[in-house]
Amino acid sequence: MAENNSLRVRLVTPEKIFIDGTADSVSLPSSSGYLEVLYAHAPLLAELGPGEVTLHGGDVGDRQLFVAQGFVEVLPDRVTILAESAIPPRDIDVAEARQELDRGQKMWNEAGDVARHYDEANRVIREAEERIAAAGRAGKTA
Repeated sequence: MAENNSLRVRLVTPEKIFIDGTADSVSLPSSSGYLEVLYAHAPLLAELGPGEVTLHGGDVGDRQLFVAQGFVEVLPDRVTILAESAIPPRDIDVAEARQELDRGQKMWNEAGDVARHYDEANRVIREAEERIAAAGRAGKTA
């Protein structure tokens, strides 16, 4: 169990463990909106959406990582984030994100009558927009 009402936080991708420590709070993007997790939060399991995981306090300090897909498990004293990828916002390639945004808009325009094509286009567009916004908050422009 975490000490001093801190959360034990792990953020893991297939390549590496990005975070393994304690934090006072964690803000993260679910597929239905942002969640703020504090010690003693009710248990939940959620799908990650694109956006920034923000940690405050604890031994990890204030940190942000951009994630796009995955899952999060919240227990009263622990948050486990399994992400397909994680990247510091300052390392986001804004030009690449803009290309992805253009690709998503093209997918939308060509989706025709197929609902799953619109869903995929929306996913690409949302992720690209969130990447661009995260890079902007980090002071990075292209």
